[in-house]
Amino acid sequence: MDLVAHVTGSAKSRERCTVSERAIGDAVDLLACSGIGPVWGMASADLNATLLVWPAGEHIAEHRNVERDVLLVVIEGSMTVIVDEHPRELRATCALLVERGRRRSVAVGAGGVRYLSIHLRRGPLQIEPRPSSE
Repeated sequence: MDLVAHVTGSAKSRERCTVSERAIGDAVDLLACSGIGPVWGMASADLNATLLVWPAGEHIAEHRNVERDVLLVVIEGSMTVIVDEHPRELRATCALLVERGRRRSVAVGAGGVRYLSIHLRRGPLQIEPRPSSE
């Protein structure tokens, strides 16, 4: 997912969690991570996991992931995920597997949402030379 967001200051006892603060194999309290947008992430050789937090009323525009299936797991709050024009209501403890190539958008519920996006890790960015114009 290409999401552009910024992280805001922490509230109450919540802390900002980052990849550098946690090692693979360490437990992470996903309710303790604060901020807006992608607030925590971890990658292994096989998987990427990102915790996203969005306030009430936020909308993530339609997009398509052509490379990977994506598992969305709601930790707190609710959201409507529209997959190929079919809405799916997700609340805390719900999961949805979105197959690669499907179009999806997200409308965040009245109380905001905190969810994991999990998929197979992508390979490194490959830059190819531009074909010559000759």
